[in-house]
Amino acid sequence: MEKYAVSAEPLRKPRFRPRWTHMIPEIEGRIPLSYRREASALFHNSLGEVRIFGHDYLFEPESCATFLAHMADPAYPSGSFVRQGISGLEFDNKGIYLASVTKSGCLTVHDFETLYCAIYGPTPCQLVNEAKDLVHISKGHELDSIRWNPNDQHEVVCASRQNNNILLFDITYISPDPVQVLCCKRHTNELSNGLSDVLFDSANKSRLFASCLDGNVYVLDTRSSNSQCLMLTTDPRREINSIALYLQDRVVLGAGKRGLIHSWDLRGGRQSHAFQSHNQSSIYPLLSIKVSAELEKISSLKAQTHIVPKEIHSININPSCSDQLAFHMVDGWSGVLDLRNVVVTHVHCPPADSDGTDISTHSIMRRPAWFPTSSIYAVGSVSDKGLYLLDFFPRKDSACHVDFNPEARSNSQECSRILENKHIPVSQNILVCAVHPLNNTIIAGTKQSCLMMISPKHKADNGD
Repeated sequence: MEKYAVSAEPLRKPRFRPRWTHMIPEIEGRIPLSYRREASALFHNSLGEVRIFGHDYLFEPESCATFLAHMADPAYPSGSFVRQGISGLEFDNKGIYLASVTKSGCLTVHDFETLYCAIYGPTPCQLVNEAKDLVHISKGHELDSIRWNPNDQHEVVCASRQNNNILLFDITYISPDPVQVLCCKRHTNELSNGLSDVLFDSANKSRLFASCLDGNVYVLDTRSSNSQCLMLTTDPRREINSIALYLQDRVVLGAGKRGLIHSWDLRGGRQSHAFQSHNQSSIYPLLSIKVSAELEKISSLKAQTHIVPKEIHSININPSCSDQLAFHMVDGWSGVLDLRNVVVTHVHCPPADSDGTDISTHSIMRRPAWFPTSSIYAVGSVSDKGLYLLDFFPRKDSACHVDFNPEARSNSQECSRILENKHIPVSQNILVCAVHPLNNTIIAGTKQSCLMMISPKHKADNGD
């Protein structure tokens, strides 16, 4: 019987098939970290400049200070922008409106949907009229910062480095005049009498903070008085360029010319009651951090370059990780300060400025922006016409982490697509950035006072 028997083939092990990652979030009801990072890598690789909206007007151009500054610029040497450039840019909470201010003194509010749909709409020459703006106000003097009131999306506030007034506008009123003007304390030194940044308290719609060139941060209440109720003090020689709020707006952070990041705690001692009693009082910094000293602790960075104290243009809290404070310095360096451990964890050092542009506190501050969910930092390049997307993810496999190990990252199976820093070439120099809170479209403000849209490029449908 054995000669009629057929020997059975050995059993084969089933072939391993990876799980279909696109189905996992739908089945499990959650989005894994690796999936989010992989999707972010795909999205960032698709970004590019899709359109520029110039600050041009056909109707009554003589009433627009930015237009007049643009017309006057050819009389100056090449590369000199005397009073040009977008100096402030911000979306409202829902991404419906986009507010901007220029160095020449124009406040504009755009409907984002109108701008986005213009990608497929008329040519730029057909958009040079005020129909594309909801609000266009020319104040005739420099404007350097603009913020939305998170508790009242009809209100925006503006500040200028030339004076100590905060202008509050209600965009529902068709009026060139602010509904309220708040005045910080006047100083004997007029050169230090300007405001560099302004910020609303997210929990209290009537309280706001303003950083001044005299080294102080003023806290104001729009309901009680037109002057500050509390002063957060530093050395008068330490100009404050940017402010941020931490720990549910109970800690104020400020950074500026001396390369220091100061923190003030509004909760401690009798001084915390000064605001409620409307008595003018002062709070001194709880902690002051010298960024250059923290950078010197990074041995790999110290071995490559000479680290000196440098002016900080901007600071921002990561909306997806509140312990990360991003800073951007005058020479284009960017990094992250871990507020929990008070240590620099991420650094990006781009090439040095090649065209010899002089950037100082009297020029336009460069203001980058975070993506709302992916820990990516959008920064305008100092040395060329470009935009950096920096991976500031709060882990050691981030491309900018000071302890980043490329070999360990390449062996990681968590994310099949590695998220790297990306440089996007554009047609104009970028000064400020704003990221849409829902679809991650980037709107950048340029030196030529234009709005640049950076979004995934779509192929035109020719009907073939």
